[in-house]
Amino acid sequence: MVKQTIQIYARVKPLARRQQAGIYSVGEDEKSASSLEIIVPRDLADGFVNNKRESYKFKFQKIFDQEAKQDAVFESIAKPVAECALAGYNGTIFAYGQTGSGKTFTITGGAERYSDRGIIPRTLSYIFQQLEKDRSKVYTTHVSYLEIYNECGYDLLDPRHEASRLEDLPKVTIMEDPDQNIHLKNLSLQQASNEEEALNLLFLGDTNRMIAETPMNQASTRSHCIFTIHISSKEPGSATIRRSKLHLVDLAGSERVAKTGVGGQLLTEAKYINLSLHYLEQVIIALAEKHRSHIPYRNSMMTSVLRDSLGGNCMTTMIATLSLDKRNIDESISTCRFAQRVALIKNEAVLNEEIDPRLMIIQLKKVIQELKDELAMVTGEQRTEDLTQEELLQLDEIIKTFLEDPDPESTLDVGADMRKIKHCFNYIKQLINRTKIPERSLLSPDITGDEDTNTPEKKEELKKLRDLLHQRDNEISILYETGFIWI
Repeated sequence: MVKQTIQIYARVKPLARRQQAGIYSVGEDEKSASSLEIIVPRDLADGFVNNKRESYKFKFQKIFDQEAKQDAVFESIAKPVAECALAGYNGTIFAYGQTGSGKTFTITGGAERYSDRGIIPRTLSYIFQQLEKDRSKVYTTHVSYLEIYNECGYDLLDPRHEASRLEDLPKVTIMEDPDQNIHLKNLSLQQASNEEEALNLLFLGDTNRMIAETPMNQASTRSHCIFTIHISSKEPGSATIRRSKLHLVDLAGSERVAKTGVGGQLLTEAKYINLSLHYLEQVIIALAEKHRSHIPYRNSMMTSVLRDSLGGNCMTTMIATLSLDKRNIDESISTCRFAQRVALIKNEAVLNEEIDPRLMIIQLKKVIQELKDELAMVTGEQRTEDLTQEELLQLDEIIKTFLEDPDPESTLDVGADMRKIKHCFNYIKQLINRTKIPERSLLSPDITGDEDTNTPEKKEELKKLRDLLHQRDNEISILYETGFIWI
């Protein structure tokens, strides 16, 4: 078990040409942490008596400034989580920030240059490279792509997406088992045997996402998306399977409707986005409070799906995306405050190991057969079907081992099946019959040439031995026919 708090990182979006830069500074602390200080100058229009804070300081594991490249973000944030997923631990990486702050660019990447690839394609590439190197285990990988649009779940990998309206597609619904594990109905799990297949599935899902132009962003994603990589591994000959899942989450951006001035469908989408992010914050606040008995995971679909990622069996990392121009300073400070609350949450990641279900089925079938045999013995019900060739060979091997064992305390255990017991008697009887001829040959005067056997005493002793052997043979035959002897 690995206990650790959620790791938080910050990334500052480069400013556009017409944007005015806000005042901020990035510093390094002694404990290898980074600090971000945002300065908000006092507005003289508020008067000389103004008690508003001018400086806001926040700590992160690392801060990526405007010049940071995509590969540096992957190496610091996503690579350690991907390594944990390969080792059998669950992992989650999610980006949080206002609309237009660079969440989708960080998670998915840009389409113009190959170097602009985001965390998801780079993680897929890294995972399959590691699987190619590790020949000691057998790996299988599957991917799923969930979209939560207006609080309804949709499968982005559903091939009917292009030909159907969104309202006509089957909705992904949440189901919970008695152990409070979440299962998603109507969400497909697609196998990907190599990097190319996984990337094709990613591109298919991205083309089906809900995107719209808003005053804050020309291509604003209007839904939360969760791309999940499922990995299972097994060593040859082992009965244990390791299963892990890696969630890569691109949250829709929060926005202030009063500032953007959107209306119609965009306004409806904005309300659902802000509401789900509000429920996410409620969960974060509840998890950070001590002695809190109830965590409101069920308030929204997103928090239900990410239950393990928030305070559960998962190694979680958050990326706070910031747009530090003067117009968005307030939203950036709000994002940083949210990140500080997230950093207080402790997760307990457990190695996900289980017994191979196929081997478990074989073992359970064997137990069921043994119970049926015992029940047949108790009720007197006899089984009429013949033993299989494999069962006969196993019985012969067991009998040979028993007969060759010099230990007088050894036992012959063939279970409660009368067919097997009769087969054992028959096998031993055949052995005894095969040994009769050599014994008689040794006792015959014609073979041995012993003249003393012609005496009356020797003849009488020979007759007694033959009668005793014949009597034992009859007893074994009677016991074999009745089946009352237990071995």
